[in-house]
Amino acid sequence: MNSSRIDFGRPTHIAVNRSRSLSVRLDVRSILVCVPLVMGALFVAVVSLATGDFEVTLPQVLQAFTGDAPGLAQTVVMEWRLPRVLSALVFGAALGMSGGIFQSMTRNPLGSPDIIGFNTGAYTGALLVMLTIGGSYLQIAAGALVGGILTAAAVYLLAFRRGAQGFRLIIIGIGISAMLAAFNHWLILQAELEAAMAAALWGAGSLNGITWEQAAPAATVVVLVSLMTLGVSRQMQILEMGDDAARALGVRAEPTRLGLLILGVALTAAVTAVAGPIAFVALAAPQLARRLTRSAGITLIPAALMGAFLLAASDLAAQRMVSPIQLPVGVVTVCIGGIYLVWLLASEARKS
Repeated sequence: MNSSRIDFGRPTHIAVNRSRSLSVRLDVRSILVCVPLVMGALFVAVVSLATGDFEVTLPQVLQAFTGDAPGLAQTVVMEWRLPRVLSALVFGAALGMSGGIFQSMTRNPLGSPDIIGFNTGAYTGALLVMLTIGGSYLQIAAGALVGGILTAAAVYLLAFRRGAQGFRLIIIGIGISAMLAAFNHWLILQAELEAAMAAALWGAGSLNGITWEQAAPAATVVVLVSLMTLGVSRQMQILEMGDDAARALGVRAEPTRLGLLILGVALTAAVTAVAGPIAFVALAAPQLARRLTRSAGITLIPAALMGAFLLAASDLAAQRMVSPIQLPVGVVTVCIGGIYLVWLLASEARKS
């Protein structure tokens, strides 16, 4: 085992295992950041399970997981609240990881799926299915995935010029997003009142009323895609050094970038299909995690954990701020994200 002196002012790595085919390194500062994030997310989850119109004690929450909670408490915890809490954690992690992928690809803190327009494209696909054929959950999910992929393909092709460069990808993505947003508004205005109201509420990004039937398939997709993404995280980090350096290290730049693009869109679309386009989590989570870990580039696991914590905390606030009315979680994330975006732009302006 090789070890290095621990300096908490910069990222410190401990080499755990090194062979010709495998090199596992633990970033001490990342661990020191990830552990509190996990504990914070679990604390928010427990508070969400225990509090509300029907109060449940902590022992009853624990008993509910073993099936021993008394009467209504079992139903409230396991059937009503747990799907929403798990969805907030899993979807937040998916958005954090998706934002990390696109910010790494573009090498720009503004490179997230909600800024580039992939969220909007997934919403367009789902909206078309909802308002034209009134599709089932699986059809809406398929529409969101197809919409996100087609939007990503359009942005990628329009930005491609001897490679898809980051700044050009962001600018074209913002333009595509604006056009799709206008089209989405037109679709809602043309729809019948009841369908338009449902679509508009869903478009705000909401976990209200989510059930196991909706949460379980989306969570399964997110977990599978996340594992695939972690499998190519090393190639993603190599790409941050530039295409020439990546090729010198044996990474094919454009195929790898295209694969990452598809994985990032799949994560975003899986969330959008169930909860609608939840804004700003994908933008803020990777950068907040990066500043806490002080890493040179985007690291996906801290970004995912930060996303899970942010969305779970935002959803708890959405439920409790104006109780008994439950706000869409997207309303809270937009408020938080707007403040973060102003700070980010001001910070970047000071650097330049």
